Amino acid sequence: MQKIKLPPPTQMLSKADARRFLMAHHHLWPPRKLKGKPGIMALFKHLGCIQYDTINVVGRNADLTLQSRINKYQVELLDELLYKDRELVDGWDKMASIYPTTQRPYFARHRAQMLEYYSQRFDGATHLLPMVLSEIEDRGPLSSIDIKHDGKIDGTWGENTRMVSAALTILYESGAVGIHHKVGTRRVFERSERLLPKALLNAADPNPTKQGYQAWHMLRRVGSMGLAHPGAGEFWLGILGVKSELRKQILTNLVESGKITAIGIESLPGETFFMRTADMETLAKVKTGKAPKSEAAILSPLDNLMWNRKLVNWLFDFEYVWEVYKPAEKRNYGYYVLPVIYGDRFVARFDPGFDKKTRQLTISDWWWQEGVEVDDAMIAALATCLRDFMEYLNAGEIRLGKKAKGKKNLAWVRELAIEG
Repeated sequence: MQKIKLPPPTQMLSKADARRFLMAHHHLWPPRKLKGKPGIMALFKHLGCIQYDTINVVGRNADLTLQSRINKYQVELLDELLYKDRELVDGWDKMASIYPTTQRPYFARHRAQMLEYYSQRFDGATHLLPMVLSEIEDRGPLSSIDIKHDGKIDGTWGENTRMVSAALTILYESGAVGIHHKVGTRRVFERSERLLPKALLNAADPNPTKQGYQAWHMLRRVGSMGLAHPGAGEFWLGILGVKSELRKQILTNLVESGKITAIGIESLPGETFFMRTADMETLAKVKTGKAPKSEAAILSPLDNLMWNRKLVNWLFDFEYVWEVYKPAEKRNYGYYVLPVIYGDRFVARFDPGFDKKTRQLTISDWWWQEGVEVDDAMIAALATCLRDFMEYLNAGEIRLGKKAKGKKNLAWVRELAIEG
């Protein structure tokens, strides 16, 4: 495909305006103002999806993302929306994600591709599909451990997996079964016909052409990020068949159709970004409206705002690497370090720990962002944020770890902490 020249920016933003737009777009300027299930659904409809991850240090990624936006958030709210109300569904967008159930028809192409992919990958397990479906039909929701079969097959990471697990993966990824509920990270499956309305299951793909689907998903992804850079990155993952030049062509087409707007940022000459034209109203409010009172929030490592970490570094001067998969000796900070924002800035990061039995939250270490001047207003906001975080975790107490005790400007935490 020939090299595509992107359309020039028609709006030029200051670094501060771009930063504040992103915060406002992600409901973080100010944080924790949405309420209850309606607030959660409004956020999902606005962003499209939130990434799901099984690692649980101080909550799952989706819960951490929600606690920074939803006032007095509790994990039961998300679980009910997923497995009781069925207004949200586990699926695949940018990697494993949660999105509104009503959007299921848009991912018909993805399910078809996953059926082909996993049927080939787990070819030795495809003969079990009728049996597994029959077991679920007769016995109701089941997990892989509930179906007896001794067969094994090559799995991931060079390890064998049970044929039953492979068969359930094929059925789940193709949409034949869905998740009824989870026990920890273990998924319990049910036939989709008994989980979702027939009309939704039978709904036609709203994008009958591949080109239409790709344009829809690109527009959706721009909204998931707020400001999108056309360069390659994992933030573009999951959009079927779209590579660099095609991505630029689709962005150009979306600009020409008026659905997105090309944006320049004064401090980043030569770089072009894109936002949904529908979000220009938010930009206008940021540029002309009164700034909200500065408040603090704790973000998740896979928060939508953090998807493009290069952009975060450009706009906020905050360099962040998720070090979960690094060997301990190669980590600069820690296993599951969380960013901390105050107003429209990243001001710190900390390494948390949580004992689910004693309900004790530990700040193992804390790092202030270079150049941050800690004042009384920031301390008050951070203290409120941390109390809200404890309430989200149902933590009974908080303590500073040995490394954190030696850090400056943490007296406000010591006042909250029960020293260990």
